[in-house]
Amino acid sequence: MLDKQKKTASGSVAVIGLGRFGTGVAKSLVALGHDVLAIEHDADTVQTLSDVLPHVVQADATDVETLRQLGVQDFSHAVVSIGDNLEASVLTVLNLSQLGVKDIWCKANNPQHGRIAERVGAHHVVYPEADMGERVAHLVTGKMIDFIEFDDGFAIAKTRAPMETHGKTLAQSDVRKRHGITVVGIKRRHEDFVYAKADTGVKPGDHLIVAGPTRMVERFAALY
Repeated sequence: MLDKQKKTASGSVAVIGLGRFGTGVAKSLVALGHDVLAIEHDADTVQTLSDVLPHVVQADATDVETLRQLGVQDFSHAVVSIGDNLEASVLTVLNLSQLGVKDIWCKANNPQHGRIAERVGAHHVVYPEADMGERVAHLVTGKMIDFIEFDDGFAIAKTRAPMETHGKTLAQSDVRKRHGITVVGIKRRHEDFVYAKADTGVKPGDHLIVAGPTRMVERFAALY
């Protein structure tokens, strides 16, 4: 078990529920060097992951006293990734809130699940399936190479430079004025990423990282 000094570090995270999403989160956090306590009710899953995750325990997270004994209240963050059992997910979020965990994330399968989680104490709700579905929808046509949309209708995308920008600096093509987006940077094949400036030139084959209102980013990507 993690000692209290490690648990109170800003990067300490309790991940509760080790399905595909929870396991992926826990593994990634460990790889990034964070102190992680992984909690799962299924013994076989815990056994399987015992050689992969440094601190993984079998426990019932719907029991607040069990979480208290594990010291979850000392963690800076908690991720509840129990997606297949609404009652267990909500009870776990409620328990974490009662224990005073300051930053609670919850995986939700639908908006109703998400609203309930927020009402009982979740600070952040994520919808992995819906978010990935929307992301793939933007990528599958080939107009974008990568795409991230934020809650306020703002998006960042990686897209191919349209012909109208070829052989010009960003000041000359003036895409910000003409299309309402900002070019953040340029990635050229076999070269390092370059932060965009007014005098940055664009060549055929360049990838542009652009930001702006979602609809304008989509329209700009469609120019290619």
